[in-house]
Amino acid sequence: MEAFTIATTPLLHFGTGKISALPGIVKSFGSSILLVTGRQSFFSSEHGQNLLEQLNALSLTVHHYSVNHEPSPIVVDTAVLKFSPHAPDIVVAIGGGSVLDAGKAISAMLPLNESVKDYLEGFGAKKTHPGTKVPFLAVPTTSGTGSEATKNAVLSDVGTYGYKKSLRHNNFVPNIAIVDPALAIGCPPVVTATSGMDAFTQLLESYLSTAGNPITDALAYEGLTLISTSLIKAYQDGSNMDARTGMALSSYISGITLANAGLGLVHGFASSIGGFYNIPHGVICSTLMAASNKIAVRKLRQRGDPGRALMRYGRIGKIFAGLEGKSNEYYTDFLIWLMERWAVEMDIPALSMYGISSSDFEKIVNATDNKYNPVALDKDELIEVLSIAH
Repeated sequence: MEAFTIATTPLLHFGTGKISALPGIVKSFGSSILLVTGRQSFFSSEHGQNLLEQLNALSLTVHHYSVNHEPSPIVVDTAVLKFSPHAPDIVVAIGGGSVLDAGKAISAMLPLNESVKDYLEGFGAKKTHPGTKVPFLAVPTTSGTGSEATKNAVLSDVGTYGYKKSLRHNNFVPNIAIVDPALAIGCPPVVTATSGMDAFTQLLESYLSTAGNPITDALAYEGLTLISTSLIKAYQDGSNMDARTGMALSSYISGITLANAGLGLVHGFASSIGGFYNIPHGVICSTLMAASNKIAVRKLRQRGDPGRALMRYGRIGKIFAGLEGKSNEYYTDFLIWLMERWAVEMDIPALSMYGISSSDFEKIVNATDNKYNPVALDKDELIEVLSIAH
């Protein structure tokens, strides 16, 4: 067995009703809180109103900052400039992956009071962050990105010369995560679908990753088992608490596995496409998942050696098929077929719906990394993936 390292994980409060623990937890850090949320959804909910009342009852000073899309460096810098004079004792982010990433980056930049752009991986000044931060508490209201368990915050500046980069440090893992499946009850079906497919992608890519280890393998396998029994049910009936609980846990697990095993081609595409076009991250993953894996499996089979990756594809396909006695090839083909079927069943849009044309493919491919993919695809194969998903 090769040596490996596992990043720390948050102190986790998991289960229906766990949101009620938040006021007391926040109070233990001090009297001033910076609350980062989406523009409207949380505070318009019963949970949001109850939480505000409880925070006010504890005489906490609540500063509020809203995020309405995937965060850019400007979003983070604006928050740091506005709230650093107030010296909040803790940053609490309640929302989807974009909100959690924004809150995570804000907590990391408040002590420095500098532009986050200078600390992004592979970009700008490429400064090394010292790892200092204001304590950070993450509360997801969707099930997909797993940002409540990761050590990075993804920021983007969309445009012709755009980018999507991470602010990363082992210390940026949230101090505490409250994962309450009931918070996703009001999540629209389209968000349930795309965020759920993001979690599916992260777990499968972690399981297939060339940088995986026994712990990420075990966690990813369990997470994929939860996806197999929960995603479609949550999409079809958003009030199904068993399905919401399964998705909440699988999302959290996917955050742990991606932080420790790396990701594959789909997320490589998500990084490049997300920098050039204003397309939600979950949509990119949902659209490209079947095509990316189909071409990868084809290339693995062309080698003529079942190998580690094909055996793993079959192992996961067996979970989703729910059948015994079939061949590894059957289970692998079933898994690819299911990805295609779910994309249709959950009405996942094609890339062309967002203004991407075939003339853009080369630019996208040149900016795409697939280093942890189970098999390296060449330029023509990457373009083929985009053509299928287009």
